Amino acid sequence: MKYKRIHRAFFIERPNRFIAYVMYNGRKEKVHVKNTGRCAELLVPDAPVYIQESDNPARKTRWDLIAVEKGKRLINMDSQIPNKVVQEWVEQGELFGDISMLRPETTYGNSRFDLYVEAGERKIFIEVKGVTLEEDGVCRFPDAPSDRAVKHLEELIRAKEEGYETYVFFVIQMRNVRYFTPNTDTHPAFAQALKKAAAAGVKILAYDCMVTPESIEIHKPVDVVLESPRMKETVKPLVEWYRTNKRDLPWREKMDAYRVWISEIMLQQTRVEAVKPYYERFLRELPDVKALAEVPEDRLLKLWEGLGYYNRARNLKYAACQIMDEYNGKFPETYEEILSLKGIGSYTAGAISSFVYNIPKAAVDGNVLRVVSRITADGEDISGAGTRKRIEKEIEEVIPEDAAGDFNQSLIELGAVVCLPNGAPRCGKCPVRNICLAHEQGRENEFPVKKKAKKRRIEKRTVLLFRDEEKAAIRKRPARGLLAGMYEFPNREGYMSYDDVVAYGKSLGLTPVRIRKLGKAKHIFSHVEWHMTGYEILVDELEKDMEAAENERENGVIFAGIRQLRDEYPIPSAFEAYMP
Repeated sequence: MKYKRIHRAFFIERPNRFIAYVMYNGRKEKVHVKNTGRCAELLVPDAPVYIQESDNPARKTRWDLIAVEKGKRLINMDSQIPNKVVQEWVEQGELFGDISMLRPETTYGNSRFDLYVEAGERKIFIEVKGVTLEEDGVCRFPDAPSDRAVKHLEELIRAKEEGYETYVFFVIQMRNVRYFTPNTDTHPAFAQALKKAAAAGVKILAYDCMVTPESIEIHKPVDVVLESPRMKETVKPLVEWYRTNKRDLPWREKMDAYRVWISEIMLQQTRVEAVKPYYERFLRELPDVKALAEVPEDRLLKLWEGLGYYNRARNLKYAACQIMDEYNGKFPETYEEILSLKGIGSYTAGAISSFVYNIPKAAVDGNVLRVVSRITADGEDISGAGTRKRIEKEIEEVIPEDAAGDFNQSLIELGAVVCLPNGAPRCGKCPVRNICLAHEQGRENEFPVKKKAKKRRIEKRTVLLFRDEEKAAIRKRPARGLLAGMYEFPNREGYMSYDDVVAYGKSLGLTPVRIRKLGKAKHIFSHVEWHMTGYEILVDELEKDMEAAENERENGVIFAGIRQLRDEYPIPSAFEAYMP
C-alpha cells in the first residue's frame, strides 16, 4: 500500500477523536485523524507526524494523519489501512496460495467480517484488527474497550462450528516488535473472548509491517501470547542464566535420547544426588535400547534396587521392547511417538523431545509447577490435572523454537537450585525476580497452592529373617501390587510375639535354634507406611524340612547365600534394615 503527497509535521494537540492540530511549514494546520482510538501514548506534543494532502478540493479538512514517530519507531496510524494491506497480501498468494474469490465486508449472522476468501474447497472468514499500541516492543489490542470486537469473536466461533475456516489477523502497524498480547488491563472481556476463540479453533495471527512515511506492507509473523505475557518475559533471562549456571550432571554430558530417558525416569520421585551412582551403574551395564530390551527382569530390578517405584524399571524394559519392535531399535524422534511408549507421560515426552530434538513441547514437573506458580502468582491447586495442562499450554505458547530444550531445563534448574520449596526460595539469586509477581507482592511462600495429601495408611509388619550360617530365606512377591515381582524376607502383618514366631517357623517345617529380636524400622511408600519390627531366627540346615511345608513352597520360598542377596536378587530398600 502506497501513499502520495506525504509531508512531515509536528503534533500539537487533539481536541477530539476525529480532529488534531499539527505544525506544518510554520503554520498550524487542522488534520483529520483516521484512527479514532485513544493513541495517547503516540500523539504527544512535538511528536513528528506524517500527513497526507487530500486531492479533493471539496473536503472540509485538507489533511489526513497517516503516521507518527515514537522514538526511533515509525507507526502507521491509518485505521483504514489494515484491511487493505491484508487483502493485497492474500491476493498475492500469501497465507492461502491461489484463491478463487476474495470479497471485502461480508455479512455473517449479525456481523460483517472484513474479508471472505475461497481457495479450492476452503471457505474462509478473516477479521482484521489494526494494532498501534506498543510498549517496550510489546503490542496490545485494543487500546480502548470494544464490545464490537468481542461480538466479532463470538461470531467467528459460530462460523467455525458451521464449517468455515476462521481467522483473526492482527496487523501490527510497525516493525521489529517482540510479541503481541491482548490488552487485559483495558479490556479483559476481549482477552477472554480471544482465548475462547483460539480454543474453539479460530486461528489467531499477528504480523508486523514494513512502514515508511509513504508505504506500508505485511512483513513477518509476530508471536501471539494469549496466556501469560509474564512468562514470555522470562524466556531470554532464563535461557541466558541456564547456559551460564547449569549444573554439571552426567546425563547432560551427551544429549542422547536413551540417556535422557533413563535419567528422567530415575529422577522421578528421587533426588539428583541419589540418582547419580545408579544412573552410571545402569548405563555401564545397559548402554542402549537393545541391552535394556534383552536384560532379564530380575537383573533389571537388581540394577534398580534402592531407587524404589519398581514399575518404572519394568516400564523401561517394556518400552525398550516397543522401540525394538516398532522402530527397529531406533529411539523415536517425534513427541507423539515418544509419548506412546510405555511409562512415558507428558513430562518425560516433553523433556526428551525438547532436550534432544529441540521440539517446542513443555516439560512440566514439580519444580516447574512451583516456578510458574510463583512467577504468575497462580492460586490454582497444582495437584489438579487441569492446572498442569494449563501451565503446559502457557509454556508452549512462549517456548523459543531455537532454544526449546534450554528453556525447559532452565525452568527445572531454577526450581531445583533457586526457587526452592518449603519457604526457602533464594530470590536474591533469581534471574527473573523482577518479573516474578509473587516476589513483587512479597508472597513467595504462598505459592504454589497444593491441597493437603491424604494421610498415609500405617501398616504394622513383622519381618522374619530365617537363616543359618550361609543362607537366608526369601520369597518373590506377587506379580501385581506393591513391590510387584521383587524378593522379600518372609513377613506377616501385625507385630508377632516369640510364640507366634516359633509357631510360624514350625508351619514352615523349621525348628528355631535361637531367636533374636531385631530393631524397629520404618519405610514410607506413597500411600502407606510400614512400621516394622523383626526377628532373626537361626536354624540348622535351612532347607532340611522345607519340602514338607507345601503351602509355603507354593509361595516360592527359596534360600540364597548372603552374597547372592547382595548381588543377584532385587530386594526392596524397605527391607534394608534387616539385610544380613
